[in-house]
Amino acid sequence: MDVLHLADFHLAPGQRKKQRFVQSLAELRPDLIVATGDNLGHKDALPHLAEMLEPFRGIPALSVFGSNDYFGPIFKNPLTYLMPRRPQPKRVRDLDERALRELLFDDLGWVDLTNRAEIVEAGGLRIRTVGVDDPHIKVDRLPQALESLRGVSAGAEWDLTLGLVHAPYQRILTPYVAEVGADAIFAGHTHGGQVCLPGGRAIVSNCDLPTEKAGGLSTWEAASGSAPLHVSRGLGTSIYSPVRLFCPPEATLLRLVPKAR
Repeated sequence: MDVLHLADFHLAPGQRKKQRFVQSLAELRPDLIVATGDNLGHKDALPHLAEMLEPFRGIPALSVFGSNDYFGPIFKNPLTYLMPRRPQPKRVRDLDERALRELLFDDLGWVDLTNRAEIVEAGGLRIRTVGVDDPHIKVDRLPQALESLRGVSAGAEWDLTLGLVHAPYQRILTPYVAEVGADAIFAGHTHGGQVCLPGGRAIVSNCDLPTEKAGGLSTWEAASGSAPLHVSRGLGTSIYSPVRLFCPPEATLLRLVPKAR
């Protein structure tokens, strides 16, 4: 089964090259789309997002949100990313979350995994899926998601289990392995470090994820087992820091194959 992982568009008006690239990915004909948040990068981006995602209509898709689906971008001193994270002033959600949900979940039919679980069919498989809201702004509700997972699992059959989260904090990744039994985990948020050392070595992950796991495919270990973890380097940046170094934007097509017996 082929899974297209999309993350961190941070879409703003005028970003036509990005829109055309994302639209071209529909030609890959994935069996499933996994979208791990931060779709918006400007208060006027929603119609452009709708246009960009239209070629994917009809393809099964899973989605969780990131903070930038709720809050528009603001200028930040880039040096703060190198310092310990401090409490941030409370902000009012200033993006049209309701319209975004209507686009993705009502119009396009994507599956909303905001602190919830669902069983979906894609690629001839029944897939048990679970997601949380963005841990980076502390709106994740893992107990709620696990309760939903128990509900959809009761009396059901499935072929594999996928976990989604925008920001890959350890407090979510470890239960995804230990309690959910995820066969694979998908995340975004890190931008792969965005400004990296030569060879794409991340300096920061912007969360508590080890920097060596800040982009690409790795393994997340828990006491009871492990699972593949894919952290997308994403397709965008804030309009106030449109710079990448040794870390090009990406969308990723992953092929899931049966475990070796």
